[in-house]
Amino acid sequence: MYDVIIKNGTVIDGAGGRMFRADVGVKEEMITFIGDLHDESAKRVIDATDRYVAPGFIDVNNHSDTYWQIFSNPHLESLVYQGITTIVGGNCGSSLAPLVNASMLQSIQKWADIRKINLNWLSMKEFLTHIEQHALSVNFATLSGHGTLRRGLIKDEARPLRSDELASMSVMLKRSLRDGSYGCSLGLEYTHARHASANELAALGELVEKEDGVYTVHLRDESAHLLESIQEALAIARTTGCRLHLSHLKAVGEEHWHLMEQALYLIESAQSGGVDVTFDVYPYVVTGTVLYTLLPEWVTEGGKRMMLERLKDPEIKNEVVIELREKKRDYSKIVILTSPLNQILVHQSIAAIAKNQNMSPEEALISVLIGSGGRAVASMEVVSEENIEKAIQHPFSIISTNGSGYSTDYQSTGERVHPRSFGTFPLVLSHHVRQKKLLSWEEAIHKMSGKPAKKFGLKDRGILRKGNYADIVVFHPSHIASPATSENPYQYARGMEWVLINGEVSIDNGVYTGKRSGEVLRKTSSWF
Repeated sequence: MYDVIIKNGTVIDGAGGRMFRADVGVKEEMITFIGDLHDESAKRVIDATDRYVAPGFIDVNNHSDTYWQIFSNPHLESLVYQGITTIVGGNCGSSLAPLVNASMLQSIQKWADIRKINLNWLSMKEFLTHIEQHALSVNFATLSGHGTLRRGLIKDEARPLRSDELASMSVMLKRSLRDGSYGCSLGLEYTHARHASANELAALGELVEKEDGVYTVHLRDESAHLLESIQEALAIARTTGCRLHLSHLKAVGEEHWHLMEQALYLIESAQSGGVDVTFDVYPYVVTGTVLYTLLPEWVTEGGKRMMLERLKDPEIKNEVVIELREKKRDYSKIVILTSPLNQILVHQSIAAIAKNQNMSPEEALISVLIGSGGRAVASMEVVSEENIEKAIQHPFSIISTNGSGYSTDYQSTGERVHPRSFGTFPLVLSHHVRQKKLLSWEEAIHKMSGKPAKKFGLKDRGILRKGNYADIVVFHPSHIASPATSENPYQYARGMEWVLINGEVSIDNGVYTGKRSGEVLRKTSSWF
């Protein structure tokens, strides 16, 4: 007898092949049979007539850890309603482990208020054990953040590492990888990583390759220097042989949209030359940006404290304003999402704040940063829809949210989160697959399940196959929908009728059951 039988469905197995008619049998947390089960019985039978049965989606660029949501709201409902059953944290250079001391968590202060955080772990092993005790609704894997490691060694100093410091970092990363981390992430756009030398990045890449991990890169620049930034990442992969993944690939700013074609060509050429490179993409023209990254780089050198001191100095502030004006940004399209000043700035553009305070937009940006203590996130409408479509269709792309899990109750905080946290995967399926037919259902599901599982080494997940874990979604192709918008993001995705995570029903007839059956995933090191 089975625990669950999903009958009469059309299976899209996540491997990229054609869909087929079959039943799926589940015992405990595993898929034990795919085929004809019309004579079999189960404790629970799900009728999937006219519906697709697919692997649970894998979000390889998720920030539920560094946004602290895995602790404040372990249900992560906005992810489960999308059909996401596994998330990978530790992205963009910031992870919650390994730590030398609590100061290493300063790498996440751009997203979370670290003054409210209490720690009872240091190593990656201790951290993953702590997460297990917390019980998440989805499976959780993590990378080790380069920025986190760097801060643990030199704190807020902005400089290249000495050879002994690089050796210490390598030891920490190796231990972390052997404790279960799936790789190393870089956030080269952020202040603390900008001084990382080619030698430093290559040394970490070599280590990741030896430990059979993945090396993810938040590029140094996504606008004027996009191509050079991609070439920098590709050079690391060519030198070290590591598996390379580029985070949230895009060309930012209308004057740079034309670079996307060349960016994709660089990636294709590298693949043809033997480089294992992929990238992820989310389907929104609006980005979520840490506000200080709009400042000239020299202003942020030395960390948040030094940045704020410079911005408060009248002479330096005037210099910053002059440089910002040269960028000629449309400040009406830069809207504050999160800030300690939420109730004052809620949902306002920089242009509107400037008008209300009778100052220039550049002065208003500086004022927001000072008032927020440097911790502010904004949305910017700066990405081309045409480029998004090219990226989604591209054979080397993976779909991801670059967001976090939330409950709709989070709206009461006054923060306006990015709609990608509520709607990324259903939006691709409903808009780009069903409506625009830019790619087939099989191709899209592969980019959401089997492909990310293979790239990140998530064993026995991502494909509906006998012996794999029962992470399964059941949905009607005509009903899947993503109502979340930038103006009203707090709307759960619709159309996921059943979601199973490790064999447990998390969405039942379209309603979240409250089950927290996610498991902590650990990479088995090649060293063992």
